[in-house]
Amino acid sequence: MSDDIPERPPSGGLVQALNVPRNATIGVAVGLLLAVSVYLIRVFELLGPVLGTREYPILGPQGWFVFLAFVLATTSAMLVTALLTLVSAYRLAQEV
Repeated sequence: MSDDIPERPPSGGLVQALNVPRNATIGVAVGLLLAVSVYLIRVFELLGPVLGTREYPILGPQGWFVFLAFVLATTSAMLVTALLTLVSAYRLAQEV
């Protein structure tokens, strides 16, 4: 037996063929836009005040909503990137 590990083929071609960098850029832009919009609407009560009262310990409402906006931005960016990559893979499979 040989202790040599076979070299893996480069995966850069697949990443480029599926337009992953472009899809990730679009995903991040959509995620940030969505998160900033929701944050501004919620914190500045652009659609009116929220019914009921809540307490936001330590950070206050703005601090907690910054964390929620970050989660919304990252998850929506990943979702958009994955969906666009799936569309690219489908189109690439149709060409072949």
